[in-house]
Amino acid sequence: MLSQRTLKSITRAVGVGLHSGQRVELTLRPAPVDHGIVFRRVDLPEPVDIPMTAESVTDTRLASTISSGGAKVQTVEHLMSACAGLGIDNLLIDITADEVPILDGSASSFVFLLQSAGIVPQAAPRRFIRVTKPVEVREGEGADAKWARLEPYHGFKLSFEIDFDHRVVNSTGQRVEFDLGSGSYSRDIARARTFGFTKEVEYMRSKGLALGGGLDNAIVMDDTKVLNAGGLRYDDEFVKHKILDAMGDLYVIGRPLLAAYSAFRSGHGLNNKLLRELLAHPEAYEVVTFDDEKRAPSGFAEVARAW
Repeated sequence: MLSQRTLKSITRAVGVGLHSGQRVELTLRPAPVDHGIVFRRVDLPEPVDIPMTAESVTDTRLASTISSGGAKVQTVEHLMSACAGLGIDNLLIDITADEVPILDGSASSFVFLLQSAGIVPQAAPRRFIRVTKPVEVREGEGADAKWARLEPYHGFKLSFEIDFDHRVVNSTGQRVEFDLGSGSYSRDIARARTFGFTKEVEYMRSKGLALGGGLDNAIVMDDTKVLNAGGLRYDDEFVKHKILDAMGDLYVIGRPLLAAYSAFRSGHGLNNKLLRELLAHPEAYEVVTFDDEKRAPSGFAEVARAW
């Protein structure tokens, strides 16, 4: 049986929120079967649980934010991407503020935390959402057009194309494809950092955003060059970060997808809109399990390799 997975032990992290600049503590705890991934705001007078579902996403400006009642958690996509890449199904995440810490701006620190805690199988089958018919969402026209699509595929594959008219980005790949069955998430995707431009950072800070951002947790560019002393981690780090984000955005549906995802200039909002479009068409998907691991798509049966 291809089993659900959780952590073997508790692990913790401390950092700052990208937008709030607040100090925040995370405690990642093992959770029972069918629990799913749940954030718990433990800093509130009464702790509030926020289960990870497509409908929990209530704001997608600059990041993916989930809410329940008056409680929210911002910037969940990098941690969720790590959970998707490593195949974590059940997790309770205690958090002491309203934003997940940005750490180094990628998912690699979360990968390290999860793997250090250990990943263990559980006595229940892993449930997948298998896409059976294409689903697509689009916004804008002409030069402003952007879209995202899910199609049937025996596995999980993502292709993404960005379109930034910038000297540095133009010199790197603006399109990338990643297949969970043949690639290594930890090696190929997880280290790609979020990025921004100096003009954008200055504007956001004037609006009380990006207060925790800097060269230690983002790629920052001026009009002509990357300002980070170490340069890029991947030749195509910009578009790989969009793949990283998409994996996190899609995993908020609560179960791993069996599908081919493709997108052009998509973002957190369109990714969530795509999930809601899928769920609005029950004929376009089915929930499946694998009693025999050998029948599962490549990349899902084995626990993800370390670096």
